Amino acid sequence: MTLWPDLGELMRFDVSPLELVLRGSLVYWFLFLLLRFVLRRDAGSIGIPDLLLLVIVADASQNAMAGGYQSVSEGCVLVATLVGWNWLLDWGSFRFKAVRKLVEPPPLVLVRRGRMIRRNMRREFVTVPELMASLRTHGIDKLADVKIARMEPDGAISVIREEHAEDGAGDEGDEERRAPI
Repeated sequence: MTLWPDLGELMRFDVSPLELVLRGSLVYWFLFLLLRFVLRRDAGSIGIPDLLLLVIVADASQNAMAGGYQSVSEGCVLVATLVGWNWLLDWGSFRFKAVRKLVEPPPLVLVRRGRMIRRNMRREFVTVPELMASLRTHGIDKLADVKIARMEPDGAISVIREEHAEDGAGDEGDEERRAPI
């Protein structure tokens, strides 16, 4: 028994590198499209169920990508394919508006002129308490003080104040606008 592994055995290909690239590409694009159109929030605001889903999906998709690879070389080709697609999408979204539209969802209006857009909030599962907490982090405690609040492509909520917000005007009718979804 030897202490050193057989390097030739570790580096040999049992599966064609082209097949690994094709498998990796197909699974990458399937997962990308699934996550792009199902999950909106970015990793900075990802919850435990989302993280668990990603771990399970990664484990389940490993065999689909790998096709039962046995060597380090095959694993490296597969990882390089996935990293390559990720880099290519980042580069393409920086250079081309059409790619950016595919990669990043457009901003979604949650509040306009002090009124919640409940349909958009339901679509992204944003509750009234979550929205109000986000407004408070921007120094706003009343919906009437919001000109527009948007969920950005990264899942963060950006807010633009109404012009009258500094002078305290616009308090009437605020309670009506805070009704739950």
